[in-house]
Amino acid sequence: MTYCVGLKLDRGIVMAADTRTNAGLDNVATFKKLHVWEKRGDRVICMMAAGNLAVTQSVVSLLSERLKSEDPGRPTLHTVDTMFQAARLVGSAVRDVRAIDGEALAANSESFSVTFLLGGQIKGEAPRLFQIYSAGNFIEASADTPFLQIGEHKYGKPILDRVTQADMRLGQAAKLVLLSFNSTLRSNLSVGMPIDMLLYNTDSFSAHRQTRIREDDPYFADLSHMWSEKLRDAVAEIPDFEI
Repeated sequence: MTYCVGLKLDRGIVMAADTRTNAGLDNVATFKKLHVWEKRGDRVICMMAAGNLAVTQSVVSLLSERLKSEDPGRPTLHTVDTMFQAARLVGSAVRDVRAIDGEALAANSESFSVTFLLGGQIKGEAPRLFQIYSAGNFIEASADTPFLQIGEHKYGKPILDRVTQADMRLGQAAKLVLLSFNSTLRSNLSVGMPIDMLLYNTDSFSAHRQTRIREDDPYFADLSHMWSEKLRDAVAEIPDFEI
């Protein structure tokens, strides 16, 4: 399985994805699920994927190949005018892959189950964040729902619900995202490190703030330890239940 989360904030966007894939208990592998398309000074588009790995890779490859298209009438992630149009483009690519592979997958009892998070900024509008479904339709993050998750999201959702604020600094938001991952990693073996992360500053039109957090990362180790200690202290400070 997987876990991906995106936060749309006043200062920009934070997106993170794990890298574990499972095809049975004894077939675990690492694959990059966070993909970035950058056109310096004009746009940064980031997409993360959950679901059938073959399908998600086909969608990503199709979008990348179309960047090389010499057909001026065919829109690409480098030519669309808005992030809404970019989300529609991804949805169209999902439907194209379904048209090619959907019948064969169904014949072999395999699911055409994919979900994407698409975030970024195109010059002329504010950063935006979308969740795209297997049917190619999508929803957009809003002021009421400033974060979106896909994959094994239930373990990491409570802290995001309680703490996420639109005016957070990106470093604060990244810390919150890593705490969300820490909870998920402790409770679900189908999610695993390394974690790929992008911090995008509004109007920077640069994807230079990318990193991969590995199991031996000292910050993540300290964060995990401190979070456990703080939770234990908080539980101890709350009055006991009496009856």
